[in-house]
Amino acid sequence: MTTLTAHATAPGRSSHVITDTVTMLQRNLLHMVRYPGLSLFTILGPVVALLLLVFVFGGTLGAGLPGVDPSGGRDAYLAYVMPGILLITIAGSAGGASITVAMDMTEGITARFRTMSISRAAVLAGHVVGNTIQAVIAVALVLGVGLLIGFRPTAGPAEWLAAFGLIVLISFAVSWLGVAMGMQSKTVETASNLPLLLTLLPLLGSGFVPTASMPEWLQWFAQYQPFTPFIESLRGLLLGTPLGWNPVLAIGWAAVLALAGYVWSLALYERKSVH
Repeated sequence: MTTLTAHATAPGRSSHVITDTVTMLQRNLLHMVRYPGLSLFTILGPVVALLLLVFVFGGTLGAGLPGVDPSGGRDAYLAYVMPGILLITIAGSAGGASITVAMDMTEGITARFRTMSISRAAVLAGHVVGNTIQAVIAVALVLGVGLLIGFRPTAGPAEWLAAFGLIVLISFAVSWLGVAMGMQSKTVETASNLPLLLTLLPLLGSGFVPTASMPEWLQWFAQYQPFTPFIESLRGLLLGTPLGWNPVLAIGWAAVLALAGYVWSLALYERKSVH
């Protein structure tokens, strides 16, 4: 905090969003190192889900996929479910951002930031960029587990680069929502539970079963919610399935979610700054 105070209260200093964001990012990266449990939970949950789905249910679920030989059901299901697991990992990372923000709010640290000449957007952006980095690292580790148990993408260098960019973009958007949820929450407990809503969306999309296998009333939601084009774009890039309009929809949804999270969190920050 001493470094932050000196940086933010220098005489005649006008707030500079980029400089302040870097300072806040450094603080949040240190927080990530000091509280590794949040990062560990983000990784362990998807890994456990992946292992259970593939080795317990994969043979049966994979055999039910269109055009799959029942004898290769487990391998087919691993390939099918991996993009959904990666999106679950990103969605779960919102919980870390939400909890961190809620801790700062309840411990009075955010109130102290409001009294400094720190850009308000930078306080929030520091959380977002730090959580985006954490989410990308978690995705890489979960993907590594998938490769170890037999996931074999067919992507070339261009597709890998596009997939990486998409993962960063989605992580950035989800992080803004996580920050907003943390600011909305009155307790750390609420902040840890609210982002769980995001983890349901890959389950209610095409992450684990084709949407065509769902009841008709659920198919409409599954088709048009944001995580389905996220998953289908990642699946197409990594495995060569048809992309269609999914990348365009994925980028559009990511932009909408990021903007919504930014406006929501900044409005909460401004509102609570006047109290």
